[in-house]
Amino acid sequence: MKRFCATLLLSMWVLCGLAAEKSAVIVSINGSKYYIHTVQAGDTLFGLAKTYEVAEQAILQSNPAVAQGLQAGSTLKIPFVPDVVGRPSEKRLRKTFDTHRVAQGETLYAISRQYEIPIPTIIEDNPSLDPIRLRPGERILIRKKKIGSEDEAGSRARWEEYRSSLNSVADPGDAYHIVTAGETFYSLARRFGISEQELSELNGGLRAADLKAGAMIKVPRETDDDEFPLDIAAEELDTVRFEAPEKIREFEFRALRRSEPLRISLLLPLSVEGSGVNERYLEFYQGFLLGLDSVKLRYGYSIELTLFNTGRNSEKVAEIVDSDAFGRSDLIIGPVYEEGLEPVVWFAEQQQIPVVSPLAHIERTNSDILFQLAPDPARKYEKAADLFNGQRRVTLIYTENTDTDFEAEMLALLGDHPYRTHTYKYEHPNDIARRGGRSAADLTSLLNNDEDNVIIVLADNEIDVDRVLAAIASADTSITARRSTAPRFVVLGNARWNRYHNIDRTMFFKDRVIFFSTYHAKRDSEVVRAFDGAYIRAFNALPSLYSYRGFDTAMIFAPAMYNDIEYDMEGRRYLPLQTSYVFRQEGESRNHTNRNWTRVNYQPDFTITIE
Repeated sequence: MKRFCATLLLSMWVLCGLAAEKSAVIVSINGSKYYIHTVQAGDTLFGLAKTYEVAEQAILQSNPAVAQGLQAGSTLKIPFVPDVVGRPSEKRLRKTFDTHRVAQGETLYAISRQYEIPIPTIIEDNPSLDPIRLRPGERILIRKKKIGSEDEAGSRARWEEYRSSLNSVADPGDAYHIVTAGETFYSLARRFGISEQELSELNGGLRAADLKAGAMIKVPRETDDDEFPLDIAAEELDTVRFEAPEKIREFEFRALRRSEPLRISLLLPLSVEGSGVNERYLEFYQGFLLGLDSVKLRYGYSIELTLFNTGRNSEKVAEIVDSDAFGRSDLIIGPVYEEGLEPVVWFAEQQQIPVVSPLAHIERTNSDILFQLAPDPARKYEKAADLFNGQRRVTLIYTENTDTDFEAEMLALLGDHPYRTHTYKYEHPNDIARRGGRSAADLTSLLNNDEDNVIIVLADNEIDVDRVLAAIASADTSITARRSTAPRFVVLGNARWNRYHNIDRTMFFKDRVIFFSTYHAKRDSEVVRAFDGAYIRAFNALPSLYSYRGFDTAMIFAPAMYNDIEYDMEGRRYLPLQTSYVFRQEGESRNHTNRNWTRVNYQPDFTITIE
């Protein structure tokens, strides 16, 4: 009897031992969630199925090798079955959680750092979340009690642990990599021996523009089984995985001697496969040619130009960089888009020659060889101080459709300055007549005062902008006719309005509109009329702003290669046509960026002044 009891107790102990310890690590693989379980001595398929409350067959399907037996130390992915509980009420959710909306390109690591909350907590509270493929606009619950509980080292360690867990069960040939500062689609594609298109497809169509430091992406597994050991210690992360970017190198450019020819490579997306010529970049090229002609005529320099069509294709840019013709460059203009810039910058740094970005604002590339003609957006409203000096009465006019980007700019610009809001609603003239001429669209009340008014129109379409500007002009006329002093006001406009084709531009003058623009050219000025005439004679067409920018690019940088380039062109003001340029390096950026925005003032006497 004692022997029977002892046997029974032993059997019960063995059976209980079959229940393995449940893993706390949950990962998302191709849209499905799994526990990551490391097999311990004594684990059985029956025990694992019982612990994780799944069928043994489900474990076998996810881990075919288990059919040959469990091996201590091996890693299994076990299907995750969420607890079936009722969804908490919105009131309960608001009490327990804050809500975060995912921005374009945002990573789970960045969100963890923003709220100082453990990554596993975010994953636990958001069962449908795919940690490595966040969707823009996706709502993420942030547990309030955990905010502030995780330091930077902890976030790094948890993110590395998640990567290691994924790699332990990844398909043969695949691995997961955490993007570090300075890595791009181009550099990663070259490192892992695939095209940028293949890298994008491997990561669900990830765009190069959305690649951020801290992102976790899928890559081909390297020959040494992974780019870093899977058991890397957390304290090593600072020096291996998330190391600070190396100090940006400084370069010294050599000015050409007057007798030397200047060899320029111009990279433009003149045409994309399957489509015709892009008129905008053709106009830039034509303006650039006229600029080179002016430089040759004025200074007598010998200039050789080679035009490359990039087709807005990063792989094509890389092929261009490897070509013999490109290898002889003294000055590189382009490519237009930052997505193709890396191989160009890499080549230019080896040769210590300048690269000019003629149109785009560069956000990710940081190099001492890079010059940017587009002004820094952070400096856009430096010349707006007089509009918000405390004495001005500011009114924001909303319509049914609001330009949210412009609204955000204006609210940031206003800061603590007080402002009023007004919602404009259009009414048909027949409706106004039926009410005896009283209109809800009348803006007289906004201007009928003795203050200096700043009106900001936040409409998001051409029709609304045109109607509001007309209503402001009508209010001005009405008030001026009824009293001895005319209203004092200006309208701070959105430079996007210049793209509208059917807007009544006389309203710009009547409403004293002010724009802050990257570029402006008054066609009634002598220098612009001269350029327009030369352009029409050469190409039988009227130039566009792209033509002007092309001309400016040639007129600034071709002569500078024989002189100012030695001094990085720092601090000097360039004025080829009407828009001025001043290049400086500021803050942590080593790019030489134009800091000059143009303030355009439309006057009631139908003149335009430029600041």
